[in-house]
Amino acid sequence: MATGNGVTNEIKASALDLIGETPIVALDRLYTGPGRILAKCEFMNPGASIKCRSSLHMIRKARESGELKPGAPVLEVTSGNQGCGLAVVCAVLGHPLTVTMSEGNSVQKATHMEALGAKCVRVSQVEGTYGNVTSADMKAVKAKGLRLMDEMETYFVNQCSNETNVEAHYETTGPEIWRQTGHHVDAFVATVGTAGTFTGTSRYLKEKNPKLLSFVVEPSGSQPIKEKEITKPELLKLEYMNGTISVTDEETVKYKNLIGEKEGLYVGYTSGANVAAAVKLLQSGKLPEGAWVVTTLNDSGLKYTPASKD
Repeated sequence: MATGNGVTNEIKASALDLIGETPIVALDRLYTGPGRILAKCEFMNPGASIKCRSSLHMIRKARESGELKPGAPVLEVTSGNQGCGLAVVCAVLGHPLTVTMSEGNSVQKATHMEALGAKCVRVSQVEGTYGNVTSADMKAVKAKGLRLMDEMETYFVNQCSNETNVEAHYETTGPEIWRQTGHHVDAFVATVGTAGTFTGTSRYLKEKNPKLLSFVVEPSGSQPIKEKEITKPELLKLEYMNGTISVTDEETVKYKNLIGEKEGLYVGYTSGANVAAAVKLLQSGKLPEGAWVVTTLNDSGLKYTPASKD
């Protein structure tokens, strides 16, 4: 915005204006070819993860529809990053936020949310250990969240079933990638939690380039999407998926470390999985020579203790 004296004013109105428009970096030191890996730096969002995008969009849409009144409380079930993103948005917009999260998720995420004014209710683990949150643990977290919803008048974000989660990435992540790459994207790979990032981004990119291939990244030994079990994320739309790529824990840690050692970026575990999958895809022969694969660096490594991989 230009001021009266002709000087451009680049002051942002709030932290909400820091969400999105993250840069894309070429991981040319980590991977030298054939082809190229381009990574979108989502850890640069104010909540230090890609979940800031959906947090802002879901809250804005709820306010626009009247489901969320000004100043009304917000509730969510989280493994951490969505809670951190919501904490940013709710702090700026003036909504008290309560989240439920497993005690197995990293304490750094709880500290982050609480520093922004959120209330983080830690739920005891059923069978997992710190850094290893199981499906049973997450069911307990969700059950606690639903009990709280019954006890208080609050807006439940419900990220796993909220279609505006997908919409956030269709309207922001996908268009940004398309523009930043100069309309050159051959493939997109991403891990899935809610599947909002994968579905929204893939849908947009495939509309722009029908030949683009999109792959879901799955942990080796646990591939519910490939096997099409009923446990697949509700927001995952199979028509936008060309296949899955399996990545082991060892590969995830290897590439997480390489992103730091070769590219100077300290990121979380899903970022390592994404890059490991991108390397596998480029080496598979499924893409044309010189293909560009885009993925996301989902969050900061500062969100985790060394033993934590949630």
